Amino acid sequence: MTLAPETTDLKVQLQLDDSWFTVCDLNVLLPGRGVAALLPDGRQVALFRDRAGKLYAIDNRDPFGGAAVLSRGLTGSLQGRPFVASPLLKQRFDLETGECLDDETVRIATYEVRAA
Repeated sequence: MTLAPETTDLKVQLQLDDSWFTVCDLNVLLPGRGVAALLPDGRQVALFRDRAGKLYAIDNRDPFGGAAVLSRGLTGSLQGRPFVASPLLKQRFDLETGECLDDETVRIATYEVRAA
């Protein structure tokens, strides 16, 4: 199946401190695929868009392996919870809360995200 290119002027924005930071055009985010972005302070964020159009933003660094690779992970859901599985050791991270679904003692940062 070929997806038609989305034509929109909407931007993906993250809330950083007290302001919104524009990361990319919404059409860059394909459903089920992640995109990494560099933040002004040097951190990396992984952005995802699900098939319903909901946006998620999490820390891109895998806390188990230390590499910035979560944007390359596979997305799915477990009991209604959207997650990304790390491409390294396959731990799954809840896209809404940052909780590791395989080790409840581990959590990654999440960011408020919007299309505007």
